[in-house]
Amino acid sequence: MNYKDILLKSYKVAYEAALPKNCLPSFIPSKPKGKVYVIGAGKAAADMARVFEEHCDYDYEGLVVTRYGHVVPTKKIKVLEAAHPVPDEAGANAAKEILSFIEPAQENDLVICLLSGGGSALLTCPVDGISFEDIQALNKQLLSCGASIHEINTIRKHLNQAFGGKLCAAAAPAKIVTLAISDVAGDDPSTIASGPTVGDPTTLEDCLEILAKYNIEAASSIMTYLQNANHETPKPDNDMFDKSDYQVIAAPQQSLMVAATYLKEQGFEPLILSSMIEGDTDQAAHFHSAIVKQVKHYHQPLRAPCALLSGGETTVTIRGDGTGGPNTQLMLAAAIELDGVEGVYAIACDTDGIDGAQDNAGGYIDPSTLKRAQSQGLSAKACLANNDSEKFFTTIGDIITPGPTYTNVNDFRVFLIT
Repeated sequence: MNYKDILLKSYKVAYEAALPKNCLPSFIPSKPKGKVYVIGAGKAAADMARVFEEHCDYDYEGLVVTRYGHVVPTKKIKVLEAAHPVPDEAGANAAKEILSFIEPAQENDLVICLLSGGGSALLTCPVDGISFEDIQALNKQLLSCGASIHEINTIRKHLNQAFGGKLCAAAAPAKIVTLAISDVAGDDPSTIASGPTVGDPTTLEDCLEILAKYNIEAASSIMTYLQNANHETPKPDNDMFDKSDYQVIAAPQQSLMVAATYLKEQGFEPLILSSMIEGDTDQAAHFHSAIVKQVKHYHQPLRAPCALLSGGETTVTIRGDGTGGPNTQLMLAAAIELDGVEGVYAIACDTDGIDGAQDNAGGYIDPSTLKRAQSQGLSAKACLANNDSEKFFTTIGDIITPGPTYTNVNDFRVFLIT
């Protein structure tokens, strides 16, 4: 039995379940009395726009922004490109263009917002009084300090023009329908792409506490802005959200369930540990490895052959100058923890095909991983300490590079125990 092929196929069926063509068509709203504006942001935004065009039977105009390299051909909807995960000026310009595009919307019009993971970086446009350079520097610190995506987006919602319900405000008085592919734990609409069309339950005080927690030195303009109570975001009970309809059309849990069904068909009893695992990547690797050892030693919570699945989004604390992402680092840390234990094969990949800022999705480990690395002069522990997981898996031939998948339902992990 080729365990690597089984793991790769489980990953494929997981992300394919969340492809726009498989989840969006049935959610396209009915034609309104007035004009239709289609907007969107995220790694899946271009493909969502393409699928919308294929299945929509009424007139519309559209504008979406996606990550560089994630463009697909569209007939009518204009597709812009910007940087992810660290935002660039193209994203700021895209946000301004989208805000201006929907500003003329009237009472009987409809704004359809196509959202997916990555939207937060791609629509980054600072509020007045804060420079783009200061926002970009803050984003770099947040992405390297170990902060969770919820914490990062809490700050983004308060400091950017389109987030925390502000896009909904721009669309008023039109109705706005959001169709979202979730990449966040628990599918919280206020966290997906920093909640541009829903009320924000987080506060300015939360932002200041997060900055203090991670000892982040933000620019004085940012600190001044966050300390002004007049800059609070609109909350969920605001009347403006009465005309906002939000639909999560694909989510991490759904993809894990599809993968679990496939693995059961291959003879492995599946167990979904959680679709909401967050926190430090190395600690998450320790958690998964501990459960694997429990199965191996005590046949709990399952007997082999079995498959342990999980999703979520862990964060890497940057300590070195290597290259890698949370999925390759989790696999590297797990390989060290398991130390060649027999009968364990695993994969961790981002469902968008891009692990962090790299051009790979993740990595694969088996009982021979550490020995193969040693034979090529690689120290697994040294690579981990230097955050050099991409080099590790590229060298041993177990880097996974599917390219952009045009969807995003967060990270995907499976440990097969034979």
